[in-house]
Amino acid sequence: MFLMTSQICYDFTDFVFVISLIFFRLSAFAFYLSAFTAFPYLYRFLSKDMNKRWAIKDDPDHEEVKTLAAALNIDPVLSTLLLRRGIRTFDEARLFFRPDERHLHDPFLMADMEKAVVRIEGAMATGEKILIFGDYDVDGTTAVSLVYSFFKNIYNNLEYYIPDRYTEGYGISTKGIDYAVDNGFTLIIALDCGIKSVDKIAYANTKAIDFIICDHHLPGAELPAAVAVLDPKRLDCEYPYKELSGCGIGFKLIQAYAEKNDIPFEQVNCYLDLVAISIACDIVHITGENRVLALLGLQKINTNPCIGVKTLMDVAGKSTNYTISDVVFLLGPRINAAGRIDDAKHAVELLIATDENEAKKKSEQINVKNTERKGHDLSITDEALSIIDNDAVLIERKSTVVFNENWHKGVIGIVASRLTEKYYRPTIVLTRSNGYVAGSARSVFGYDLYEALCECSDLLIQFGGHKYAAGLTMLPENVEAFAERFEEVVSATIKPEQLIQQIPIDAEIRLSQVEPKFFRVLNQFAPFGPENMAPVFLSKNVYVSGTAGLVGSNHVKMTVIQEGSPGFDTIAFGHGEYLPQLKKDVPFDICYTIEENVWRERRTIQLNIKGIRFGDSLQ
Repeated sequence: MFLMTSQICYDFTDFVFVISLIFFRLSAFAFYLSAFTAFPYLYRFLSKDMNKRWAIKDDPDHEEVKTLAAALNIDPVLSTLLLRRGIRTFDEARLFFRPDERHLHDPFLMADMEKAVVRIEGAMATGEKILIFGDYDVDGTTAVSLVYSFFKNIYNNLEYYIPDRYTEGYGISTKGIDYAVDNGFTLIIALDCGIKSVDKIAYANTKAIDFIICDHHLPGAELPAAVAVLDPKRLDCEYPYKELSGCGIGFKLIQAYAEKNDIPFEQVNCYLDLVAISIACDIVHITGENRVLALLGLQKINTNPCIGVKTLMDVAGKSTNYTISDVVFLLGPRINAAGRIDDAKHAVELLIATDENEAKKKSEQINVKNTERKGHDLSITDEALSIIDNDAVLIERKSTVVFNENWHKGVIGIVASRLTEKYYRPTIVLTRSNGYVAGSARSVFGYDLYEALCECSDLLIQFGGHKYAAGLTMLPENVEAFAERFEEVVSATIKPEQLIQQIPIDAEIRLSQVEPKFFRVLNQFAPFGPENMAPVFLSKNVYVSGTAGLVGSNHVKMTVIQEGSPGFDTIAFGHGEYLPQLKKDVPFDICYTIEENVWRERRTIQLNIKGIRFGDSLQ
């Protein structure tokens, strides 16, 4: 019987779109829109730009803006962006613009770190068998690969274990513990899971198996009775940065072990490419220590990635100049596809590979699984869209609930996110699973999906999640009643403004301000991601220089100018419907991010347009 636990882990390709929604009004959606360049077909699921409200953010204190701009000798627009990130002094700006390994925190500041290292040392000294256990998503598989690879170099008596998505579900499983018992393991290092597994750890203790938990999710009221519980979100943990990924916790563990045992840091930082992948794909904040890890990890990806990452980059069709969004949309889905369509152990086998030929074979196999996953994803999305578009009642609702017993459970979360983008309302996609109906739910910004499900709890076997994403199971005979109840609850509680998307705009600027120094400084704000998004700018009364053209099926490429400015190449993904209006003598407004376009080793500044408006239509 399949039951969703109260601690639901949404791996990247289920979760990325709903997080897009969460951060959309929090100055974040620009990142995901820019990342869509990897998958242009996704734009057909986005609402029309004219249905989105352009919202300019409030400016910080004017005197603070001027003072910081003068101290750094930069455009006040850039000092505004820094102040919004909490950076108020020259020294804080220097740390922000020049992050390096010296800015990583002492791992022993984390509660229980000393206990964890001592237990591992003891296990190695007495020859105990150690099992590295991790979740099946990108964060979990990169964490397992990192910790396993590091310790495998100094100790042979260890293995790894990834639970099956469909038979075991998320987190520490009884089956996994029984596997450890049957095979003589006495220490399990659990990564990206375990913080709420009080009952499972108690069961392991009866079997004389010790646990070290490395997790980054919020703890419950009671911590598991493990030998060590590494989680910065523990109330009693004084570790200065709280937003590490699961793989990031694993990195701090090997960093601590290396420091205590005089292992050179070079044998630790060689795994930073895996850490950067986890940070990007688990959608954690790219601030503080995460920003340092992400930057160093991207540098490794772009210069000397591990063999598995290198071959995965090759099959993804891009081998250099990776950004966070490239990692999210090119590497993440492929790593995830192993667990969605087959077995997540294949992802670990790839990431720990030491033979390039073997890694290449694994990458190609995973790429095939990703293609298969995309096929399921798109076909199910098309079926779901057809169900809604051909039902006048569903079209008019303030929620979406669709069900097909034949849909692949591994992709219904992605489909729910796509439908949420299309109709921008709370959405649930249901399918059959082990005799029950299982569902993935996604919300819109500001609306508490979990509370809505609580109002339907008598129709559910179990559900879990949080404000913006959840999983649920029910009896097949309850599907229709659940859909009606959910619509009643949403209609009664959702505010009209919560059904309208926004494009958050950081500043209005003139195109003439986008000169080389401005771009060089702006580029140092990267890597971009949650809480450090690529800024979105507004420029009014721009014109097409030359002729606007269509690229692909629905993307506009053109050069734009403004009075007193040079021309800038632009790309406007998913804006093909505007092409007839984009004439040389017709003024319009654009909101956009500024990026570097690399074509045949030629680097130019390009505007990535997120919205186009004709006339004085800015709200």
